[in-house]
Amino acid sequence: EVGYNIQTTVDAEHCLPIDYKVTNENDSKAMGDMLVRASEIIGNTSFTALYDKGYHTGSELKTAQDLGIETIVAIPETPSSCSAPDTAYNLSEFKFSYDEYCYICPQGQKLTTNGSWYKKDHRNSSIRIQRFRTKACKNCPVANLCTRNPKRGRVIERSEFTPYIEVNRKNTEEKQHIYKRRQSIVEHPYGIIKRQWGFYYIMTKCGMDHAAADAGLIFTAFNLRRIINIIGFDKFRSVLELFICLFKAFFGDLRAAFRIYTEFLSLNKIISLNPFHEEKTWQRKVFS
Repeated sequence: EVGYNIQTTVDAEHCLPIDYKVTNENDSKAMGDMLVRASEIIGNTSFTALYDKGYHTGSELKTAQDLGIETIVAIPETPSSCSAPDTAYNLSEFKFSYDEYCYICPQGQKLTTNGSWYKKDHRNSSIRIQRFRTKACKNCPVANLCTRNPKRGRVIERSEFTPYIEVNRKNTEEKQHIYKRRQSIVEHPYGIIKRQWGFYYIMTKCGMDHAAADAGLIFTAFNLRRIINIIGFDKFRSVLELFICLFKAFFGDLRAAFRIYTEFLSLNKIISLNPFHEEKTWQRKVFS
């Protein structure tokens, strides 16, 4: 199906979309930019970001956590190709020691690294990794359960983004009760817009800018309806009337300033055509 991908940031308290972006990319590289935009809109980074597993990317977690934003992003299931023959020896069962900078396997052996960084292609980009291994694999009685290549031994690759992934894993495990609110927050606007209002699609044949304009109008209408439901129509009308008065005052001042500016330009043009007049003196009088 031909279509664009709409990224949305939604407030948890009132289910109000505070930002949206129409993209032509999948979710894997979208979280970092949306959180940078959200921090600029809100004016701080003291909030928690909830995302599903499609957004679980190391570089995006790094962007968020470097900003000081707490991330609770669902953890994807381990692919069968990356699993150990026995799940008791999956990577999640290995403990990492920051003090000794090594992995400790379920058998108590330490996997160490030579300290070198290697480049590895990952999702149309490259990341830096370190490799951890131990010579104890050669004589390990459970090597066949731990690795599919016992002769080579178990090798663990730790990327430059693993510390951020581990922080997110800890947050996700300890705050499942918060993550469970994600669907009721971010899916709420889409449920109303698509199911109740019938906006299952937007026009895409005119390009992404036009599609973004369509999406913007839809979200603006949703926010207006949502605000009316929250504060009531009478209060909303009073706020709207105040806004209109402020707008008229600002627009009136703007028109007055523009009129003065155009009059000055016309006078300045007339004076510049008179070679016998002292232009600088006249400009000082006008400005005074």
